[in-house]
Amino acid sequence: MTEDLDRFRAETREWLAANCPAAMREPVRSESDTVWGGRDQSAMTPDQKLWMDRMAARGWTVPDWPTAYGGGGLSPAQTKILREEMRALNCRIPLSSFGISMLGPALLKYGSEEQKLAHLPPIARGEIRWCQGYSEPNAGSDLASLATWAQDAGDHYVVNGQKVWTSYADKADWIFCLVRTSKDSKQGGISFVLFDMASPGVSTKPILLISGYSPFCETFFDNVKVPKANRVHDENKGWDVAKYLLGHEREMISGMGLGLASGGTLVENAVARIGLDPDGRLADPMLRSQIALHQVRAWAFAAASERFIDELKAGQAHPAQPSMMKYYGTELNKARHELEMAAGGSDTLEWDSDASRKGAAPRAWLRTKANSIEGGTSEVQLNIIAKRILELPS
Repeated sequence: MTEDLDRFRAETREWLAANCPAAMREPVRSESDTVWGGRDQSAMTPDQKLWMDRMAARGWTVPDWPTAYGGGGLSPAQTKILREEMRALNCRIPLSSFGISMLGPALLKYGSEEQKLAHLPPIARGEIRWCQGYSEPNAGSDLASLATWAQDAGDHYVVNGQKVWTSYADKADWIFCLVRTSKDSKQGGISFVLFDMASPGVSTKPILLISGYSPFCETFFDNVKVPKANRVHDENKGWDVAKYLLGHEREMISGMGLGLASGGTLVENAVARIGLDPDGRLADPMLRSQIALHQVRAWAFAAASERFIDELKAGQAHPAQPSMMKYYGTELNKARHELEMAAGGSDTLEWDSDASRKGAAPRAWLRTKANSIEGGTSEVQLNIIAKRILELPS
């Protein structure tokens, strides 16, 4: 087995070196550098599309999915090796997708064979971009209070209602959505449905954030027809799917804490602004200490993340562990951007010039404030950790 894995590592390293374009080995520096896929791929650069298509052809956009659904069919050990070799060559992730990180795992567990074959391969190839219809104006942390109504109309539902904070709804092709199909029970009256965002009656309105960016939208449904064949799992059993998917969403969000674990631009910016002391160290001892502590925490979190992934693949992870990872990862990400601002000094307060890339640092810093809200607030995650992992009394 060791020899087989060593051979796989060597072959993987060789293939990545030969097939990953040079531009796809540079750091991701802006939103436009992230590849989301979708029906409209006109915004992708030739290198982005080439890298995505090459990886998708091998099933390596979703390496651990079954080959029947567009995946690579790799074992957990092989998947880990692929990730390690991509990091070693600085290869970018070829495709970021809510279909990959959230819907895909839910469909693999709860979807019918027809649903898996219809939706998973296009996700793996980057052909369909998904958004998430969960939160509502009166159903945030108490998500089970959602009111979007799906009226039974024979072979389809007629959906009316509103979602809010729907990330990239204005750019998505399809939505996975929680709707109420019964008022007899709070959690027991929810169903999980999929539908095309081009369906008549669907509209979106971007929400302008303090950062100046608008990844979030309000999403409105006005007599939207949704075939019952698009319902995942049983009617009124959507809460089971929703909870399972939330675990994967929190795992995805926790990954923000892995950024710049080795220091990256954080150290470079600090050195450029402050300079070095006679011993070749960052001249500001307080900032130097804070950056060093952050790097230690980041590397510890990276190690914990590796262990969590191994435990998850082996079926040994605690059900509430994603809440722990999500909490620490988002807090770590916020701390990193606080240090980015400190390292850049007053220059990082600049908002509009080309030199600051239109205020990339302060806009990103402001955006991190939402990390501890989306996917379940930090306070909610701490309650879950206290109750389910530490088993503290209520």
